[in-house]
Amino acid sequence: MLQGLAFYLLATVAVVSALLVVTARNPVHSVLWLILTFFSAAGLFVLLSAEFLAMLLVVVYVGAVAVLFLFVVMMLDVDFVKLREGYARYLPLAGIVAGVLLAEMIMVSISVVQGGAAKDALAPVPAGPDVTNIETIGRVLYTDYVYFFQAAGVVLLIAMIGAIVLTLRHRPGVHRQDLAAQANRERAKAVEIKSVATGQGVTPEELL
Repeated sequence: MLQGLAFYLLATVAVVSALLVVTARNPVHSVLWLILTFFSAAGLFVLLSAEFLAMLLVVVYVGAVAVLFLFVVMMLDVDFVKLREGYARYLPLAGIVAGVLLAEMIMVSISVVQGGAAKDALAPVPAGPDVTNIETIGRVLYTDYVYFFQAAGVVLLIAMIGAIVLTLRHRPGVHRQDLAAQANRERAKAVEIKSVATGQGVTPEELL
């Protein structure tokens, strides 16, 4: 009973906040409603015993993507009035696409309720009564699929380096630090610190 009430509450909040994301006039409010949508979806994942997906949704999407959207919207001077000029023109096409997606979701929901094509499939077998969902995913990910996991990390690293290289611009007149020259400098070119308390001052010739 309590789980059913929590499901309907989270589902209602998720649907309403998702509608407010696309209907809010202020883009900052849209991002805030998007964060609420992510939190509600994470709660639904928790009800489905998918704690790992809920954690990913909160950490990745709320903690990184949504916050990045919020910073970009607040820092960039974007003319949103100009961007909304073609809203009414594309509204019929958007309504058709939304109607098709809604019909597909209804068909899938009815198929799931009636059993569907997977009604004779075997249910997922849990790893053990004392093993959590996150621990089970971790064991499979870092044992059977460890090479694919490492390959995905290498691909993301290459993408990050490529983005840095493509956006790097050398501006003239900007003094940059040369680590090799700094590490290989000679003693004569380095700064020598002398103690003033002992009476050993620095002569003008040494400064030159």
